[in-house]
Amino acid sequence: MVKVKLYVEGGGGKRALKRACRRGFRIFVERAGLKGSMPEIVACGSRRSAYDNFVTKHRHKASKNENALLLVDAEDPVTKPDPWQHLKDRDGWNRPEDAKDDQCHLMVQAMESWFLADRTALEEYYGQGFQANALPRNPEIEEVPKKVAQDGIRRATRNTTKGPYDKGSHSFEILAKIDPTKVTDASPHARQFINVLVGLAEG
Repeated sequence: MVKVKLYVEGGGGKRALKRACRRGFRIFVERAGLKGSMPEIVACGSRRSAYDNFVTKHRHKASKNENALLLVDAEDPVTKPDPWQHLKDRDGWNRPEDAKDDQCHLMVQAMESWFLADRTALEEYYGQGFQANALPRNPEIEEVPKKVAQDGIRRATRNTTKGPYDKGSHSFEILAKIDPTKVTDASPHARQFINVLVGLAEG
């Protein structure tokens, strides 16, 4: 069995937030069908830290039975089929030597885009006062700009008891509640990400 380490953007610099990040991604991935064959999730804080940690692990992995994956926000529209090329064009990040296409994955255009795929979960999480009509209406969630997605969620949640959407305190709790099937149905990049994880688990 291949041992997989997944380096994700998120968690900031605080231990509690990194725990919440790991938990949110763990539950999401488990519910996507990986329970019993989970990757080790590494909450890295910033996008750059996730990339740097991935590069270090990729260069120094102990054996061929280890694999490292990178998952970060795209931040902008993705116009190239290769996620590595998107990161090169946008951020100037180079694909590490020998890194494969399927080791790099993007949340397009950001984690909040995934939330838009499961509006029922958002409404259940925030409860009374949630205004679903404030959310972006485009069902093609990868086309919704990051700022539009985030602002829409904040507007939809501003009158709830939890208060307006806060990326630090709310995002990973929401991630643990959304339906992975709805996300992968709405986001080709999310579907590719989960398919790769399943393939590694089965291989």
